[in-house]
Amino acid sequence: MSPVLTLTMCCHAACVRGLSTGSTACACMCSRPDTRTVLDRACYHYKSADWPGNRPFRLAARTATEMAKMPTYYIMNLDEGMAETVAKHMPSAEEIAGNDWLPDDELRIYSEEFGRTGFQGGLNWYRSGGIGAPEQELFADRTIDQPSIFISGASDWGSYQSPGALEQMQNRACTDLRGVHMINGAGHWVQQEQPEETSRLLIEFLRGRIIGTDKMCPAAVGRLF
Repeated sequence: MSPVLTLTMCCHAACVRGLSTGSTACACMCSRPDTRTVLDRACYHYKSADWPGNRPFRLAARTATEMAKMPTYYIMNLDEGMAETVAKHMPSAEEIAGNDWLPDDELRIYSEEFGRTGFQGGLNWYRSGGIGAPEQELFADRTIDQPSIFISGASDWGSYQSPGALEQMQNRACTDLRGVHMINGAGHWVQQEQPEETSRLLIEFLRGRIIGTDKMCPAAVGRLF
């Protein structure tokens, strides 16, 4: 069986006010290139380790009181959309200049592509209420028995937004979990914020899996790494 890897990621800028009228939300977010760039920069910053408020912790339960402890990019204010929410946390010019994991030229690629395609595809997934849920139910109570690893940013609320899920993964869902790694200096964009450490953990995991099997000769292992 193939090894399993989990990296915490998300659909970009999907939590938008007015999901029931997604075309309106999409038009609002994609109307002007400068607006898209500001939104993208603020969103990436707000969910990264660069924002000092990202100090996640385990929530006691899935209750309104507990969920309200998360930042507003997850639990938004009723009268604000995503653009208004993240704009409050736009990084300073100095912080942008010092960002080495998402420079302006790379950010511009995201902004231009979302300007071309819009956000509608991502919004539709969130509006659907759970595409693929019936298919997932076919695997209820099944376990993941192949070697697996979980990698996330230490400053990523995504690991804790569903109370108890991380513990269920560790204690029940994955029977051969080789490691749970919360990487310092990374938030929601772990593979961008800390690429070297993320790659090191991946390579160590894959090397340990491949070298321990008799299905691949040493020469093939050498070609992989």
